[in-house]
Amino acid sequence: MTYAFFALLLAIAALAAVAIVWPLRSTSPRVFGAVVLLVPLLTLGLYTLVGTPAGLDPAAARLSEIDTPESLEAAIAELQAELERNPTQVEGWALLARSRAMQGRFAEARDAYVQALMLLPDDANLLVEAAEARAQANEGNRFDDEAIAMLQRALAIDPESQRAPWFLGIAQRQRGQDAEAAATWEALLPRLDASTAAALRQQIVAAREAAGLPPDAVIAAPVAPDAAQPVEAAADGLRVRVALDPDFAARVRLRGDSVVFVIARVPGGPPMPVAVQRHPLQALPLDIVLGDGDSPMPTQKLSALREVEVFARLSASGDAARSDGDLESAAVRVALPSSAPVELVIGE
Repeated sequence: MTYAFFALLLAIAALAAVAIVWPLRSTSPRVFGAVVLLVPLLTLGLYTLVGTPAGLDPAAARLSEIDTPESLEAAIAELQAELERNPTQVEGWALLARSRAMQGRFAEARDAYVQALMLLPDDANLLVEAAEARAQANEGNRFDDEAIAMLQRALAIDPESQRAPWFLGIAQRQRGQDAEAAATWEALLPRLDASTAAALRQQIVAAREAAGLPPDAVIAAPVAPDAAQPVEAAADGLRVRVALDPDFAARVRLRGDSVVFVIARVPGGPPMPVAVQRHPLQALPLDIVLGDGDSPMPTQKLSALREVEVFARLSASGDAARSDGDLESAAVRVALPSSAPVELVIGE
């Protein structure tokens, strides 16, 4: 190993330790170690910093730019082993849940959120994430009674929450409660920016029409001029638009169960996303907002960064880790905060 390469690893490791996993070190060294494994490019440098010689195995430096499924599974297995030894660590359960959700293993994510909520039952964000995971684990992505109760509790704890009423409206629509869904979303409108409110109004119009109500109230609904970012984003969210290249879509037959991941990560840094969303292929074209709530790493938030690299990955396997046959858009580097949407095209 050259001195230059060694110095580079140390520099990256130092940055990651401060920005990503350092807050976990004081709560549990074992959880700290498990989180480090989730960023395999930093294994050598971080193990050097914390004094674990096994991390100096040269094989660690040959990891690919993107985590392989095996390395991610090894990291998750280590985290699960630690949680079996010490099940009172809410950060560990939340990290496990987000990691499983990012993989599309929603039943396991749901169960991990249950454990996290047993330790931290009044966290509004955790309640919303848990409700979403329950729905994703159910057939047809349906919100069951328990998921709805979670959303209602989250909204009671944080009346300014945007994601809780958004999902609650979806749950009401799923149950044919169209008038209730329209009322839930109408109450959300004043907290949204103009462009997001316009998109939500279309959903409200559809809900009111299904309920046999006139759309007049939707048109007149006020929108705060300084409203927060859209439904699924924090105030420092990043708007992203994703589409398939028309020529590519015309000549290639894609699997109907393919999944699109929209990913933001630190440019030149670890491969672990700082924000990621998972959507079905049929949802394209997408117009979404990435925010702090989309981070699989509780200690690394999008709003804390000044620059990110954003790209979209089309995955036939449904796994966030890159595999053969996946397609990616060109990566776009963005300075934060940014008001302009990031345009991503897959198959270009």
